[in-house]
Amino acid sequence: MLSSQDKTWLKMWQQNSPEIREKAVIWRKQNAFTRLEKPSRIQKARSLGYKAKQGIVVIRARVGTGGMRRKRPVAGRRQKHLGVTRIKADVSMKQVAENRTAQKYKNLKLLGSYFLYKDGFHYWFEVILADPSHPRISKDKELRKRVIPA
Repeated sequence: MLSSQDKTWLKMWQQNSPEIREKAVIWRKQNAFTRLEKPSRIQKARSLGYKAKQGIVVIRARVGTGGMRRKRPVAGRRQKHLGVTRIKADVSMKQVAENRTAQKYKNLKLLGSYFLYKDGFHYWFEVILADPSHPRISKDKELRKRVIPA
């Protein structure tokens, strides 16, 4: 069930509202990974395990769109259907954003991520990470179960 905040965000995105487009203009100029003070969609972040406490990090990740291409065959006969374009990846853009963020921030554990915006060139996701070695996280029973393996 979507909360009212999530419905508002999705409605703004579907109607391509000027507020989100202005934010996207700013996001395009920023780095691919931008650390945020607080999440844009607070309800969605809380449902994924976000808490406003030390040791929790929110990152806005930008992923480029576009399909995959395979190399053209160089030897042998030319097939009628080369199989060069229209190749789809096995992982979603969300998983790509999560994996890239996890690679960049190796000391943090992934709690979850959610969709923010997409245009013709990029997808933006907010990824929520937790520091398992931080005392505030290790003392929190809920987060300890999710972040620190037993």
